[in-house]
Parts: sequence; C-alpha cells; structure tokens
Amino acid sequence: MNYYECIFNYNYTSPLEAEIINDVLAAELGEIGFESFGESAEGLQGYIPEKLYDAEALKEKLENFPLEGVSICFTASFIKDKDWNEEWEKNYFKPTTLGNDCIIHASFHTVEPGYTYDIVIDPKMAFGTGNHETTRLMLGEILCLDLEGKEVLDMGSGTAVLSILSAMKGAARVVAVDIDEWAYRNALENIRLNHTEDINVVLGGAEQIPALGQFDIVLANINRNILLRDIKHYAQCMKHEALLIMSGFYIEDLPAITGECIKNGIALLSANSENKWAALIMKQDNIL
Repeated sequence: MNYYECIFNYNYTSPLEAEIINDVLAAELGEIGFESFGESAEGLQGYIPEKLYDAEALKEKLENFPLEGVSICFTASFIKDKDWNEEWEKNYFKPTTLGNDCIIHASFHTVEPGYTYDIVIDPKMAFGTGNHETTRLMLGEILCLDLEGKEVLDMGSGTAVLSILSAMKGAARVVAVDIDEWAYRNALENIRLNHTEDINVVLGGAEQIPALGQFDIVLANINRNILLRDIKHYAQCMKHEALLIMSGFYIEDLPAITGECIKNGIALLSANSENKWAALIMKQDNIL
C-alpha cells in the first residue's frame, strides 16, 4: 500500500509541551484517516494511505486546531509501498512491558523469557504496539480480568494486540473488527505469529455488530468521536452485566463518554488514566 508522509512543524506561544501538542494533533489526524505517527525534530510525522489523503480536509483540521496559540504547517511526500517493519525497527517500535505479566515486542526483537504473556506484534502501519498510553491502559485492564470462557469483541482492533491477549487469557470466542483493510491484514498476520488462530477478524465498522452475536466483554480503543457515535451499537451486543472497556480519549472527555453510556443503559464501574489519557470500565445494567 502506498502512503503519504506528512511532516508537521509548530509555531506556538502556548505553555504546553510539544509532546502534548503531538498527542492532540495525532488524535485530530486520526479522525481523517492517519494511521501511524512518529516524533521528529520538526514536530510530528504522520502517515496516511494514499486513497485516504485529502489535502483540503487536512488543511481544515490544522486551521481549526483545538489548542490556542498553536499554528501548524506541513509538507507532504508520497511514499511507495515499502518494508514498514524495517521502518518501525529502525525508528519507532520498542518492546513494551507491563510488569512481569506481559511483554509486547516485534519478531525482530530479542527479549528475555519469564513473562506470563509474550505477544509478538509486527505492526507495519497499524496502531497497537503497546507504546501508547491508551494501549497500555487497555492491556492493564484486560490483565486484571478473568476471561476464561468469555466472549470478547474488540472494536477498532488495529494490530489485534488486545484480541491476542484476550485469547491467551482463555477467552472462548474473540472477534476483532477494524474498518481499515491494512489493519485487517496486519491483524491476521499477528494472530498467526501468536498461534491464536481462533480469533475471528472482521473487516468493517459498527455496522458489522448485529451479525456477530452477544458478548461478555467489549473492548474499544478508538477516538472520542467514534466512541460517542457507536456506544449505542456496543450496548446492543452486550450480554446482561457485560463489561465495556474503552480508551482513546482524554480525561476531560470522561463526562461525555460516560453520559452516552448511561443513556444506553451502561453504568460506570471505574476509571483509570495515564498522563492525560483515560480508560473506562462500564457495565451493562439494562436500566434505560
């Protein structure tokens, strides 16, 4: 698949650190199809499939950037299909650990043994290497759950790392859903690498949910706007007292996310955060 690489440069009078600007910009760009990001000396590098690149939509995003005192310019370069694993190995992807419980690494990494769950992810251009706060938050919540015999739906599955951990923890059925064809293919590859071939990978979005049945656990590590749009669909596939675990949004988004859940009969159990990113565990209580 061919991509556009965009290099973003900042001029700002804001007291915010560049890392915060990077995170907000990445979240905004994710809404218009950007799939992967890396920090550079200039600011942020973003990658988007050729078929999704819309220069006018990108300019509009930058003109309406939500942080005050920040102006952003960019240059775009066309990149033909390449060995993205090599790019990640050289520049971005480092092994991620969660205590001694879990390690996430690529096939090209050499790691020490002794972790309860050893997950191999060759990420290509899809999210989900465990390096981002939202992925770590989701992984941490899954590690705390008893998934033996449970049915798990992973929406916006990306590399399928959450699905793979769920399968390793004994889930009876795992369905991974992503709207991006590149992520779909990458998920299939990672599932094979981890010998978790029973995971069902589905290409599509929330429109696929009615055909997938009912679930004990729904995982969704997606941006705020998509969550707000699709929570009503998640509610329809949740068994009585099922859990909905979400991340991909900021602490200040908690009222909007929890409010939409409550409207759909899903009650708050707990919230967690890392830096400014948040995760929620909600429970289906069927009270509407």
